[in-house]
Amino acid sequence: MIDTYAGLDDAEIAVAAARAGAEVVRAGYGRRHAPIEKGAGDFATDVDVAAEEAILGVIRAARPEDAVHGEEGGQRGAADAELRWLVDPLCGTLNYAVGSMLVAVNVALTDGPVAVADPFSGEVFFTREGTAWVRGEGGQGGDTPLAPTAATRLVDVNLDPPFPGAPAFRAVDLLAHPRFVEGFRPRVADGNGLAGSVHFAAGIALCRAAGCVVTGVDGAPAGESGRGLVAAADAETHGALLSMIRRRG
Repeated sequence: MIDTYAGLDDAEIAVAAARAGAEVVRAGYGRRHAPIEKGAGDFATDVDVAAEEAILGVIRAARPEDAVHGEEGGQRGAADAELRWLVDPLCGTLNYAVGSMLVAVNVALTDGPVAVADPFSGEVFFTREGTAWVRGEGGQGGDTPLAPTAATRLVDVNLDPPFPGAPAFRAVDLLAHPRFVEGFRPRVADGNGLAGSVHFAAGIALCRAAGCVVTGVDGAPAGESGRGLVAAADAETHGALLSMIRRRG
């Protein structure tokens, strides 16, 4: 396995690791999975664990000196390692467990490239030197640059607790805002966490590299101690959403 990844740069390692996890997720789809309880209503499955091990195998083969923080396995490797990877092997476990394909595999090198794989389309979204790209299954069609667009007016609203912005702001309140109803179309999402989190680190980096505007719900830079997250295709949309949030706060 070591020879397989010899000479790959960090971006290609992130892509390879995300693909390895995605293969496990795709292979396990459609089966019944006994939950591994984590408390507070959260759970994992055997596929979460197996996908994380597959991702870890790639990283260990390519960068044995790096540390890895996985959602299921926690911290592995030296605490003072120069480089650290954040791994969410199955983002959307609840969806997956009930047969929904709305899931992703997230791999992020802290302050480096990230990769987000769709197990079912075979696409991998990744960053390289501050730019964002999508690669088709098996590399077909080459790499296509990503750019945001506000044309769809589609907004992802996270209704999965805990709610870091509460009580000042709750995402459900935004759905009832007259300007939101007039100008946008909601899409309910799950998951939570911010920069430095295995859940959102890759997504935040990918959005920013593509040219999106990403802040906390208060307009401040998104961080580990933030109160929520707003990611928009453009500054105008971002400003409109923040204006609605502040009026509801």
